Amino acid sequence: MSDAAAPILSVRALSRRFGGLQALGGVDLEVARGEFRAIIGPNGAGKSTFFNTITGLIRPDGGRVAFAGRDVTCMAPDDLVRAGMGRTFQITSVFADLSALENVQVALLAQARQSWRIWPRAGAMNAERAAELLALVGLAGSAARHAGTLAHGDQKRLELAIALAGEPTLLLLDEPTAGMAAQERIESISLVHRVALQLGVSCVFTEHDMAVVFAVATRITVLHQGLVLAEGTPAEVRANPQVQQVYLGESVIAEGVGT
Repeated sequence: MSDAAAPILSVRALSRRFGGLQALGGVDLEVARGEFRAIIGPNGAGKSTFFNTITGLIRPDGGRVAFAGRDVTCMAPDDLVRAGMGRTFQITSVFADLSALENVQVALLAQARQSWRIWPRAGAMNAERAAELLALVGLAGSAARHAGTLAHGDQKRLELAIALAGEPTLLLLDEPTAGMAAQERIESISLVHRVALQLGVSCVFTEHDMAVVFAVATRITVLHQGLVLAEGTPAEVRANPQVQQVYLGESVIAEGVGT
């Protein structure tokens, strides 16, 4: 199989237990290059544990994670970022006292493994690229503002720019629209989708709002009690009676109404 045809992410029999709780019970997942995959499921389904295990924050009890054909099971998060796997979190994580531009510059420094001690020189060198990334996510006019003063939605845009500083080939976004109003959620995920298409980045994201999921997902994986309940195109998942019964209820899945 050529590199172009190989999946960008391949997960086999991934398992994780916390005491008596089986958070992941042997999850299989394969994501094609260029795909925009949604991971859905009720609270406690294992979505965040799945993300944390893939991205090196939690060690799995068993299973294998391959990224771009390379076994990355248990690889450290920083090494995964440098290998091309980016991630954003449910809770916004930016340097509140730094400007938006400086936040992206810090990410560029980290990607290049440059020291803070050379900030004046390296910061100036990275300013142009940081400004380009801010413009890409619609924050060109907010470059000088402290990140802590930005609206929640704009902080999520900044997080996206920070993730893109690592030049990822795969982005994992954990509830990227959390805390937003309905219309803002659609606008935000549409931005991520446009940027991913423009840069040729594959995406996997978790989400509770079905309107967001059905707006952009090419395929959907449904987790339930740490297992894959269903997987398929949005139309296939929408029509799946098990999903309708277990996840959000028949009317919500059928209509794609946000929660």
